[in-house]
Amino acid sequence: MTALELRGIDKRFRAVHANKAVSLTVARGSVHGLIGENGAGKSTLMNVIYGFHRADAGEIRVQGKPVTIDSPQAAIAAGIGMVHQHFMLVENFTVLENIVLGAEGGRRLASGLAKARDELTRLAREYGLEVPLDAVVSELPVGLQQRVEILKALHRGADILILDEPTAVLAPQEADQLFRLLAHLRAQGKAVILVTHKLREIMAVTDRVTVMRHGAVVAEVATRETTPRELAEKMVGRAVLLQVEKGPARVGETLLNVDHLEVRDLHGVPRVKDVSFALRAGEIVGIAGVAGNGQSELLEALAGTLQPSRGEIRLEGRDLVREQLDPRARRRLGLAHVPEDRLHMGVIRSFSAQDNAILGYHDRPAYNRGLLVDRTAVRSDCEQKMRDYDVRPPNPKLSISAFSGGNQQKLVLAREIDADPRVLLVGQPTRGVDIGAIEFIHRRLVALRDAGKALLLVSVELDEILGLADRILVMNGGEIVGELARAEATEERLGLMMAGIKAEAAS
Repeated sequence: MTALELRGIDKRFRAVHANKAVSLTVARGSVHGLIGENGAGKSTLMNVIYGFHRADAGEIRVQGKPVTIDSPQAAIAAGIGMVHQHFMLVENFTVLENIVLGAEGGRRLASGLAKARDELTRLAREYGLEVPLDAVVSELPVGLQQRVEILKALHRGADILILDEPTAVLAPQEADQLFRLLAHLRAQGKAVILVTHKLREIMAVTDRVTVMRHGAVVAEVATRETTPRELAEKMVGRAVLLQVEKGPARVGETLLNVDHLEVRDLHGVPRVKDVSFALRAGEIVGIAGVAGNGQSELLEALAGTLQPSRGEIRLEGRDLVREQLDPRARRRLGLAHVPEDRLHMGVIRSFSAQDNAILGYHDRPAYNRGLLVDRTAVRSDCEQKMRDYDVRPPNPKLSISAFSGGNQQKLVLAREIDADPRVLLVGQPTRGVDIGAIEFIHRRLVALRDAGKALLLVSVELDEILGLADRILVMNGGEIVGELARAEATEERLGLMMAGIKAEAAS
């Protein structure tokens, strides 16, 4: 039986035709995958289903009946729930308070909470979603926070559940738990739409998969009748390399030394604890870890945007901490940085692409004519970067906010790599990026390594770490809990270390 049917969904945002007569059928008791490049229209389609956008044309049917969905409340009333990639939870509320928020039961709050507690206990037992109802959400690991979101949707009567990039913040073991949960939801007759960039997940947990490209559906197949390579080609419209191609590292001199580094947050809590390592020319060192375990603070301290409370950072002998060198001074010494959060630290959204393409390097002689910025040189430079890095659309004057996440990321990488750094710090290089752009970014990073540069790569994607890194450091709770040569590393071993198990015990 059909749980959800979309008929000819069409949606425009001025000149952008985001969804083009999209038709899609999701069966009850199934997990349906939805994949496509950045800008393919997946998010717009899910936002239409959940009521954030209203379609210009087309029909939505739930359990065989036409419905009008013009708000998230209407979607919930129709039995549709959505778990967003970035959780919609109030961190200082308890699990129970988060779940009943907005549906507390009127004036009789105490009786409403008691009733909700009983119902949630039943749901948790039925679906294997055990979670401490009185725990404060901020104290829970991300895997349990995701359970809270799913439990909230089920509590509100969801028979159709949309999951947007659900494993982006999970360790491998947490992702495995999620997949077991999805299988349980399917067995209970629920319909799940899984939106993801990860083809391995599609192959592992879905029954059918729909592929979108340029706003339209280009394929819908039974998962067992296809392969990751076929799906990648349908997504991108060409053959795609699914594995990183690289030869052995030709390691040279040590370029960056980090000794006993400690970084504290605004409340004095240590986020990086006694971290030491070295980075050499001609190698990529990967840092694996679940998000929030000190990787972000480590990168920012190395780049100069956070001040360490203790320790040394030496770049070819220069003590960056003692000399109190700011990010601009570090760039001049050959230390470039692709930040994890491109929207808040990598670009200025109100600036054009060409102005973002020189951000941080705008004082270089190549971009200036006396006291004035040479606009012709800036535009020409951006045009070249766009050609070299396949940035679309190739319009330097367009606001950076008009570009997809993958194209923003390629422009940030172009800016930092073309500065010809000795050391490149790269945070989450392919977060939210489609498979075609991932292939391109990985080739560029390997080429930089092969040119004798040193790269420090932070990623929550174990496939990416295993594909790119020559050595792997694992962080948990702000500490480096182990180091592995690539030949020693497996996904299972890294996953155990990411959970806090020391390298020796994880072997």
